Amino acid sequence: MIHSFIAHTSPGRSRIFALVKGPRDELEAVTTLGADDLPLTGELVDTLNSFLAERDETSLGAVLDGVPQPVRLAVRRYLAENCTPIPGMFTGYGPVEVVRPAVYFSEVDDELEEYLESAYMIGLGIRMSNERRSEGGTGWIVQLLSDEISVPPGAELRTWPLPVDAKLMETWSSNRPTGGIGPVRSALDVAEEASDKARWVRIHTLLRRERDSEFEGSATSEFVVDIFDAPIPPEAREE
Repeated sequence: MIHSFIAHTSPGRSRIFALVKGPRDELEAVTTLGADDLPLTGELVDTLNSFLAERDETSLGAVLDGVPQPVRLAVRRYLAENCTPIPGMFTGYGPVEVVRPAVYFSEVDDELEEYLESAYMIGLGIRMSNERRSEGGTGWIVQLLSDEISVPPGAELRTWPLPVDAKLMETWSSNRPTGGIGPVRSALDVAEEASDKARWVRIHTLLRRERDSEFEGSATSEFVVDIFDAPIPPEAREE
């Protein structure tokens, strides 16, 4: 995932890079400005970073119109190939990132509920799925994000893309009445019931925005449970 754009400037040129965060951080070359265009470096980098958050094609186009054609083409090519819009993946504090890739739980119990409650209380995003253990039985894998991903008004209540190889049977959201037991326990009950029927289940949190803008208005935090017409997948722990 592209975290930001940066520049390395020398007396004769400015090289623009994308800082890509993943299993290991990497720099990817985007384009180079020649000596005559060095004054454009700061504006181009600032505009590219704004584009990550706001996807404002008008502002981006205005700046690219002022750079040489090879630079404009290189930037457009890089963005098209590497910067597909992911709605809600940027907040006012920067991109949403994975802060805990995988924590494993053997069952839905008080320990798991407390873990999710703690993450939810401090505003971390949650993604959780059941899996079939190699030694038998069913376990749960939880991933934590640095923030909850938001969705605009009227959009589908989903920020975790659906798998292509499984049919969605049902989606539950904590915007329904939870009977006073709270969204975490309610989501776990729904997920556990489906898992006991050998269904693949995924849970994730999101922010439902009241306005189209990512940075204006209030939002409601919700749990979403997706139940698939598919068997529980086998575990995929990294060695």
